[in-house]
Amino acid sequence: MAKRVQVVLNESINKLGKNGDLVEVAPGYARNYLLPQKLAILATPGILKQVEQRRAKERQRLLAEKQQAEAQKTALETIKRFTIRKEVGEGESIFGTVTTSEVAEAIQAATNQEVDRRGITVPDINKTGFYEATVKLHPEVTATIEIQVAPL
Repeated sequence: MAKRVQVVLNESINKLGKNGDLVEVAPGYARNYLLPQKLAILATPGILKQVEQRRAKERQRLLAEKQQAEAQKTALETIKRFTIRKEVGEGESIFGTVTTSEVAEAIQAATNQEVDRRGITVPDINKTGFYEATVKLHPEVTATIEIQVAPL
């Protein structure tokens, strides 16, 4: 059986690996497909050193991102309560519902920090009152805030 060849991927390839990964492939696959298409380069000591430096920079970037999310969580949980004003009908029922966009706008107005509305989870809100919502700031960082729905 032929020996395997180590290559570093330049692009993510399904079922093989992500950009920057060191993988072992058959020599023919590397020679006939990966190398001519510039999808990979042969692994040499210099290339491996470059890959390790890139990974270290990526780790530093991810760590900084997480620290920024932690700081944002602290800011949100310090304020804790955000008020959203809605038009009210009978029995303290509101017209419509409170959307994630409205929550994101309330957070933006109060803290001057932008929050992605897709990371906000809001319960069904049909009446005035206090409700808990979660804001996902990072894959590992989630803040819990309180929303006060008040009449206009």
